[in-house]
Order: sequence, then C-alpha cells, then structure tokens
Amino acid sequence: MEWLSHLFAVYGSVVNFIGINALLALSLYVTLSAGQLSLGNAAFAGIGGYTAGILTMTCNVPYLLSIAAGSLLAGVVAVFIGLPVLRLRGVFLAMATLGFGEVVRIAAINLTITGGALGLVGIPNKTTTWFIYLVLLATAFFVARLRRSTIGWSFESIREDETAASTMGIDTTFCKTLAFTIGAMIAGLAGAMYAHLNFMIMPGEFGFSAAVQLLTFCVVGGTRSWCGPLLGAVLLTALPEVLRGIGIAAGPVRMAVNGVILLVIILFLPNGLVSLFGGRKTAPANGPARNLPEGA
Repeated sequence: MEWLSHLFAVYGSVVNFIGINALLALSLYVTLSAGQLSLGNAAFAGIGGYTAGILTMTCNVPYLLSIAAGSLLAGVVAVFIGLPVLRLRGVFLAMATLGFGEVVRIAAINLTITGGALGLVGIPNKTTTWFIYLVLLATAFFVARLRRSTIGWSFESIREDETAASTMGIDTTFCKTLAFTIGAMIAGLAGAMYAHLNFMIMPGEFGFSAAVQLLTFCVVGGTRSWCGPLLGAVLLTALPEVLRGIGIAAGPVRMAVNGVILLVIILFLPNGLVSLFGGRKTAPANGPARNLPEGA
C-alpha cells in the first residue's frame, strides 16, 4: 500500500478537485434538465464559498454548519433571482445569469468582508477527500432519484416543450425555479467545500471562465443522463495532469486540446461521451442535437 500512499501524495489534490468539479457539473445538470441554460452556477458556488469561509473565520461556526449555510444562502438567492430571470429562454437566459455572475464577482472584489480583490485567505482546511466523495455519492443518488420522480419527468417535459408541458397542467414556473434552486444549492455546497479545501477563495475563481468550464463538462459528458456531467468533469479535470505527464505542460496547448475535444464531441457525439455507453450517438435526423436546451 506504500505505492498507493505515494500516488495519493502526488495526485491527491487532483482527486479532490475532480470530486468538487463533479459536484459543480451535477448542479448545472439539474438546471439543464429543465431546459434552462444557466451560466450562474459558478456564481452560486462563490456565494456558498464566501458564506462558509466568512462564518468559519469570523464566527467560528462548525464546518458542517458553515457549508450548510453556504448551500442554503445560494438557494435563497436563486429563488429571488430565478423568479424574474427564468421568464427568459435560451441565450437570453444565459446572458442574464452570466450578468448575475459578474455582479457577484464585482461585489466580492469591492466588499471588505470578502477580502476584496485578494480574497479570503487562511480558511481552515477541513474538507477531506472521503467527505468530498461521500457528498458526491449522496448528491448523485439524489439527482438520479429526482430524474425518475414526478418532478424529474416534469423537468424533462419542460425541456422538450415548455408550452406543451404547461398545457398538460405542469406548473412550469414552479418547476423551473425548483430546478434552478436545487442546482444553486448543490453549487453552493461545492463552493463551500472548495473554500475549506483550498485555504483561500478569490473572486476570479467564480467568473466567466468557471461558468463556461461547467457548461463544457456537461456538453462533453452529455446532459441526457446524470452520469454525463460526472464523466465530463472527471475527463477534463484529469486531462491537464495527463498531458503534463506526457510532457505537454504549456497552458495554451492544454486549452487547445480541450477545444479540440469539445469540437469533436459536438460534431460526432452530440449527446456527449455518455452516449458511447448506450443510447443514441447522434442527433435525431429531424431535429437539432439535444445536448443543450433548445434555443441555446
């Protein structure tokens, strides 16, 4: 077992970040399952992270309570943001939630309590690997059960045709807000755990690039199953270390590889990598690729 300990000592941080990114990918999956193309989940992760970090550092709140508070606050904010914003669709919703993310980032830069542009530094390292994957397992189980529940089928109906779903008696406003809120709470939980893993949290970590990265996880893995975002998060988080291992250490080269992977997936596997393990591998002949909400 000595070799296993050595391996974890070298790649332990990568293993931890895979778990955190997988949680974030699941948060976006819930929102996408109801046909809502949101780019605000990274901001909700930031809200959860800052909330948990501030509570721990200034009020000595216990770890579990602080991450629960971060998740809850992200959900509360999502309700107030979602009710007006979710009237939009497609790219307009994406732009609105992206704007919300920028508001959160600018607020974090300018508020004293968040540490300003330097961020919060010195957050106690209380997030452990086993806890990350325990939370990930519980969240994946919840999302899988949600997908097969009445609410989950309502999400799917809204994703396919919101007008038809409304005609069938589904409360589309409630369901979309619920999906948005659940996704925000999962993202807030992931952000709170990240803050207690990385010793510090900075505004730039939850900006535009983070939002796009989460969407990339889902597109590469596939959004037709909850396994897809997990697969995309694992692949794209581990890929930089794999490339570094074969001598490709330059950041621009790694980004180019990510771009090539995304392009190949869109062209040849429009339903994501998860379609390799069963189901459709291509888009229907009479419609667009279904890996993203229609209109995105």
